[in-house]
Amino acid sequence: MSKYNLFSKNKLGMLDIIRIPVYYFPFYAISIAIVSFFNGLVPTLSLLSISQFINSSIMFFTEGQGATHIKMSVLAIVLCTLYLNLSALLMEYLNTKLENGLRESFSVSLMGRIASLKYDYLEEDLSLDLISRVSRQPETQCANAYGQVLGAFSLILKIIGIMGVLLFKVAWAALVIVFIAIPTFHIAIRGGKENYEANREAEKHIRKAGYLSEVLIGRNAAKERTLFNFSKKVNDLWHEQYEVARNLKFKASLKWLKESEIGGILTSLLIAIIILILVFPLKGGLLSIGLFISIVNSIISLIPDLAWQLPEYTEAIAESKEYLEDFTSLLSLNYKNEYLCASSEEPILVNRIEFRNVTFRYPGTKRDILKNLNLVIEGGKHYAFVGVNGCGKTTITKLLTGLYEQFEGDILINDISIRMYGQEELKSMFAIAYQDFAKYEISLKDNIALGNLNGYNPQCIQEAIEESGLMDLVEVLPNGIDSSIGRILKDSLDLSGGQWQRVAIARALVSNASLRILDEPTAALDPISESQLYESFEKINRGKTTLLISHRLASTKLADVIYVIEDGAVSEQGNFDELMKKNGSYAEMFNSQRGWYENEN
Repeated sequence: MSKYNLFSKNKLGMLDIIRIPVYYFPFYAISIAIVSFFNGLVPTLSLLSISQFINSSIMFFTEGQGATHIKMSVLAIVLCTLYLNLSALLMEYLNTKLENGLRESFSVSLMGRIASLKYDYLEEDLSLDLISRVSRQPETQCANAYGQVLGAFSLILKIIGIMGVLLFKVAWAALVIVFIAIPTFHIAIRGGKENYEANREAEKHIRKAGYLSEVLIGRNAAKERTLFNFSKKVNDLWHEQYEVARNLKFKASLKWLKESEIGGILTSLLIAIIILILVFPLKGGLLSIGLFISIVNSIISLIPDLAWQLPEYTEAIAESKEYLEDFTSLLSLNYKNEYLCASSEEPILVNRIEFRNVTFRYPGTKRDILKNLNLVIEGGKHYAFVGVNGCGKTTITKLLTGLYEQFEGDILINDISIRMYGQEELKSMFAIAYQDFAKYEISLKDNIALGNLNGYNPQCIQEAIEESGLMDLVEVLPNGIDSSIGRILKDSLDLSGGQWQRVAIARALVSNASLRILDEPTAALDPISESQLYESFEKINRGKTTLLISHRLASTKLADVIYVIEDGAVSEQGNFDELMKKNGSYAEMFNSQRGWYENEN
């Protein structure tokens, strides 16, 4: 097992249901296998012990012999009964330990693999549904699959033991029971496939329902829910998605239930007939009274096993097989371990960037976002990208930071193609505050420190706080920069939208990167605060390269070069005065916002 590497496999098979738990948590996985083995073996031992007890008792009362055999068989029956009662508790304990162990090891490995997937997959519905199915409680999926396989093995061992006794004494009865089991296997396998296929189809509706549920009960939409009173409308949409998912699963389960119930009834009738027929070998002396009673008792106990338990195990295993196929599909997605790496300890100085005839469209779409884009960014200057929504401004930064790698043309950094740089190197070049920045509900200090994982000092944190305008916040926090922010942790303090944006900007400022990017990070700030922030940003980054994306064109006055992006290409470029003299698109946009600036003044 030491050579087993789950994430290097091209295809997962049924054997991996066993290998995954044994590899990641061997002690408890093997313990479960041992208990399962004895669970299958003990019923046959119990059958033989009961048979011996009955026969010995009859001999003792008729002939006065067999007392020792009675004692031995009673002891065996007691031990078998005690084991079967205790094994259920033991198995529950072992399964819990296995699931917890897989949560600590296997699930962590899986999350690491998912985190290393190409960014493209996070914007595709099919891949998102796949990731959602595979990553939903994977430790429970694997532990349950392992338990179902061993449960089926234990049950089959039990059946084989009883069949072995029958085969030795009355072969035809054993063959009939095997014949009965075949269609139940077929029904269960088909039911398992249909159920998981229903789950696949339902997943996209579950994901939509989950989003709508967050809109209904989450705090992010609470204000607008109250103001616009759209809860009923969203609830109807949620219910629609929920019902589609529920009905898909319900129909598949109902179909399997009907088939299994019919199979269970037929199984019960046929086994009842077998029991009646066994009277004849008893009468003919082929079976002793004790063995007859034990076999009949065991066959009766097989009715729920053959009619329901075995089909349930088989269905669950079939579902696990489908899960493995999804897992295989996930493993086939392109990934790079370097996506998880930190930036280079020695950041690469960006002296020059050039986009040469870059054309790009998002995966799964037909429209080019960038069309033969050409532009140059020189080190030490301040740049601004402006344009209408959807023109490609943010897309440029995503290509520049390596989030998307499939594009036509070339992007040169220091006269070297971006394709020649590793993720570690790219991460060292750029610090960015996106408009859809993340809110990390941890301490303020740790929030900012995430911007420089290669080490920082208190002075860097302090400077980033001052430069991003967070000093007023720090003064009111109960524990200063060590205070927890957000709503998750105890005694944490939630921030306003503008304060969260300043935290994101501070995170970018604490980085050692030589090129800093602000992508619409100040939407929640008032115009005066925004202007002050940009002026401060320009001062603290003097001599460094900056790139600003903003809809408020007053902030772009500070840029050395302004690029106007239209239809995925540069339509105008120059500084503020030059573009205003051209009286083109930039001047038109600026003049349309002039009233804002006059009011600000």
